[in-house]
Amino acid sequence: MIRRVKQTISKRRVTVFIVDDSIYSRNRSKSVELLAKVFDHSTRQFVNGFQRLTLGWSDGFTFVPIDFALLSSANQKNRLNEIHSSIDKRTTGYKRRLEALEAKPNMVLKLVEHALDKGIFADYVLMDTWFTHAPLVEKIHSKGLFVIGMVKQLKQRYLFNGERLTLEQLYRKAKRDIGKKETLGSIHATLHTGLPVKIVFVRNRNNQSEWLAILSTDTTLSMKKSFESMGCVGTSKPFLNSVNRFYI
Repeated sequence: MIRRVKQTISKRRVTVFIVDDSIYSRNRSKSVELLAKVFDHSTRQFVNGFQRLTLGWSDGFTFVPIDFALLSSANQKNRLNEIHSSIDKRTTGYKRRLEALEAKPNMVLKLVEHALDKGIFADYVLMDTWFTHAPLVEKIHSKGLFVIGMVKQLKQRYLFNGERLTLEQLYRKAKRDIGKKETLGSIHATLHTGLPVKIVFVRNRNNQSEWLAILSTDTTLSMKKSFESMGCVGTSKPFLNSVNRFYI
């Protein structure tokens, strides 16, 4: 499918892997194997169910789902049920159950590695805020892929001109993009792992007085291109909405 799509598009068009996670709620269930309390980022509450990780490929117009993983919880305290003792440990089913116990960042890396092993490639990996952390960014970058992801104002520090600065402090020092409606500015910094990154600050469409930050390991990427690349995430929404309707 992807080979056919690539034959119809310009070689200059950027292609991306999109990482998405959503909640498969099973609040009425009690005996489901590996049922767990999982955190729903949209409601900021724990629910009984699973986390569904999806990896897709997109050229900005077409979205092709590549792989997925249904996760329980890596934290045993959050798991309501365990693997049935009757499951044969030699089977693929047992391996899938062990996979469900992986931490999300580890599983994201495995999905990307599996896609690359199958000969599926992209220019960038797009991720949301809860995946864009230095260890995972570093590991994906080591696979020869650039990362573009939203970042939150958390406790992490970035190295800039010998100083360890927060995201808010970087925003104040960023080079302004005068006259632009969407992009506010950008700055080059370094993660604590030593990886150089470019951070682009854009206006929050839902609140014009606030800004959002997009991190890229491609330090040559323009502010406009960073903003447009994150827009590719929208191509996955019809597919993900259909999956949610099927599960729910």
